[in-house]
Amino acid sequence: MARIDVNTRVQKHRDSLRMAGLRPVQIWVPDTRRPDFAEECQRQSRLVAKADASTDFDALSDDALADIDGWTE
Repeated sequence: MARIDVNTRVQKHRDSLRMAGLRPVQIWVPDTRRPDFAEECQRQSRLVAKADASTDFDALSDDALADIDGWTE
């Protein structure tokens, strides 16, 4: 019986959020409890550091910045 009350409350809350113009979304985030999490963070950090040192990235970001003219008034 209590389960029905909880389900009803949750549904009412969700309905009120929808009426307020919101919608539910589901996001997936890395599982920090995995044994290989720290190793994967380090691997990705090394890739980013290598990309930051690249002149190709600088040229790409300069081109991207030059392309935003007129986006705002």
